[in-house]
Amino acid sequence: MVMPYTLHAERTRVEVIPERGGLISRWQWQGHELLYLDRERFANPQLSVRGGIPILFPICGNLPEDTFHPNGQTYHLKQHGFARDLPWQVLDQQEHLLKLGLQDTPATRQVYPFAFHLTLTYTLAADALAIAFEVANPGDTPLPFSFGLHPYFAVADKQQLQFDLPIHAMVDQKTQQPLTFSGTFDWHAAELDLACRPLTGQVARVCDLQQQYCLTLRYDTAFTTLVFWTVQGKPYYCLEPWTAPRNALNTGVDLLHVPPQKHLTLGVEIAVAPL
Repeated sequence: MVMPYTLHAERTRVEVIPERGGLISRWQWQGHELLYLDRERFANPQLSVRGGIPILFPICGNLPEDTFHPNGQTYHLKQHGFARDLPWQVLDQQEHLLKLGLQDTPATRQVYPFAFHLTLTYTLAADALAIAFEVANPGDTPLPFSFGLHPYFAVADKQQLQFDLPIHAMVDQKTQQPLTFSGTFDWHAAELDLACRPLTGQVARVCDLQQQYCLTLRYDTAFTTLVFWTVQGKPYYCLEPWTAPRNALNTGVDLLHVPPQKHLTLGVEIAVAPL
């Protein structure tokens, strides 16, 4: 059984499980459970985690037939990449801070032929969680990647959600049908999987009128896409900041690159406040 690392701040606490992809598995704030976690799936390491805040690297979403072709070679990389499945190393631990590291291995290079050093830093304040992600390239060729967060926010009644999102247009990722955002979503749909882009700002806000609190996401300008995903009958919704849309490794759309011997840092903050 894996034991979580716990961060504490006034009014709040966060649990992180480095061995399971550096996953934030729980966030409690003033008696509220802010995150959903499917504990049955979590108990089976062969299944991808549904819940908490999984880390997406080196891709967000999936690739056609799970393949991409750097330098004319074919590689197979599964949906959302591998960072969410691998054990991360604890680099530093304080009461309100946890720093984790991950680097390439022979196994990662079989599916993604690039050297990398990742550093993930969680910093907890009374009413906010900051997530800093650094990608360092120790290799001699540019390092292409996408990065995203996949938070599963807990909700009892989705009809009680109120959205203030920096979007006008979105695409159904199942059907590729373009849609417009009218301020809410179709809760009668069996599943919603919507890529929202282009973004008109770096702040997204969701208020839960039933639970009487609001969540505010702030993210760097490198994040070009918000994905909204939920399944009917499940007590969660996902609002995911991605640096690039699906298949960016093949299309190059919004794909980030770290030059050789350089590094790049990205940041997301999730703040919570009472209504």
